[in-house]
Amino acid sequence: MIDECKALSNETRLRILNWLKDPEAHFPCGDTAELGVCAGLIQQKTGASASTVSAHLAVLQRAGFLQATRRGQWIYYRRDEARIRAFAEDLHHTL
Repeated sequence: MIDECKALSNETRLRILNWLKDPEAHFPCGDTAELGVCAGLIQQKTGASASTVSAHLAVLQRAGFLQATRRGQWIYYRRDEARIRAFAEDLHHTL
């Protein structure tokens, strides 16, 4: 649970999770919407460097909050809603 809390302790990572909760409202998805949102679009929205966004996405993925799908040279991210719900329940029971 510590790793998950650390992943959520950063404002940018929280914004990314919030944006991915409703990707159609925050990103121009197109026909790859079922895969998730391309890392490049996330990087553009944050205004941070590609390496910084990549590090944020990796932290969220290791914590189990994001799932990644690679298509060619692109990686698409979407929330793991079941994992997020389980974490929220664990946090509620722990506190």
